[in-house]
Amino acid sequence: MKTALFIGLGGFAGSIARYYISKINLIPALSTIPLGTLLVNIAGSFLLGLLTGIADRSLLLSVEWRMFLMVGFCGGFTTFSTYASENLLMMRNGNFQGMFLYTALSVFLAFLFVYLGYNLSKLL
Repeated sequence: MKTALFIGLGGFAGSIARYYISKINLIPALSTIPLGTLLVNIAGSFLLGLLTGIADRSLLLSVEWRMFLMVGFCGGFTTFSTYASENLLMMRNGNFQGMFLYTALSVFLAFLFVYLGYNLSKLL
């Protein structure tokens, strides 16, 4: 029960953070792709990589903190369903170039940033 509480609290915090950062999507002049969701998923990937590296190399993060940050916060912060829905909307609006750019950037940058976060943890 204690673990579920830590995950739930982390998920709550991550979801609220995602909501505010994703508001960038509502500023059409910034981009033709959903920049807020892209930033959330890249930042979440970086954070998850960093936390994974720290957890692998030290006892700095207790099980409770790992559940709160990695499962709860990162799980609530990043969002695959919004990403998929935004791609569908771009496809329905005929924005195929934006859809392919968004997909490519999301996959490539998420992997790159989880890798960078993990490797950065080696320097801490």
